[in-house]
Amino acid sequence: MNGRGLIGAILLVLSATALAQAPPAVIAPFSLAAPGATPPAPWQHQPLPKVERENRFTLVEDTPGGRAQTVLRIDSEAAASTLAHPLSVDPGERPWLSWRWKVSAPVAGSDFRRKEGDDYAARVYVLFDYPVERLSFGERAAIALARVLHGAELPTAALAYVWGTAQAAGAIGPNPYTDRVRMVVVDSGAVRAGQWVGVRRNVAEDFRAAFGEEAPPITGIAVAADTDNTGEAVTAWFEDLRLEAAR
Repeated sequence: MNGRGLIGAILLVLSATALAQAPPAVIAPFSLAAPGATPPAPWQHQPLPKVERENRFTLVEDTPGGRAQTVLRIDSEAAASTLAHPLSVDPGERPWLSWRWKVSAPVAGSDFRRKEGDDYAARVYVLFDYPVERLSFGERAAIALARVLHGAELPTAALAYVWGTAQAAGAIGPNPYTDRVRMVVVDSGAVRAGQWVGVRRNVAEDFRAAFGEEAPPITGIAVAADTDNTGEAVTAWFEDLRLEAAR
């Protein structure tokens, strides 16, 4: 299977999950670190299999809320890799995921209907502990093989919130490599490029809309930009991400 298929998509938190026996219930903030420092633990850079070039992740100063603070910057030039964070969260109790992001420009070739279009100016992955016994025989076999090869418990379902191009904001569909990852287009096109944009999503409702069933526990989150298929170059910025209870 292609490295950008099932195994490539679900390896996002492989290294990060091993960092702690008890994954945290909160997402470590970038804003508490100094510009130029490494992203705070348990965030960890995760290269992707069979992808030659990696993104560059740096902490810089910006003004997402109108005041200076430390944010994450991702530079992607014909590259792909993620910054991953393990979690242990019940989405029924804390369903609201919020963040701000900014992109230099959309990826012109972005289109979740085509494998060659599986590139985005910015992505936020949410990974779930979906029961293996509910998967098809082929999906169970792929998961079992991946776990043997990589020696880790791998997530079996994921939502990918993306800044896309071909699809309008609000579109939901399967990843072109695997339907265990469902794409959710949050922003689209160049209208808001260069601006900080606030996002607030109910991940439990989005999982239900994407997969047609209740959301299992959240095991991790990851942020990325992605340009290895199209060969384009983009920069993305992320403010702190938060998982919160309903207000």
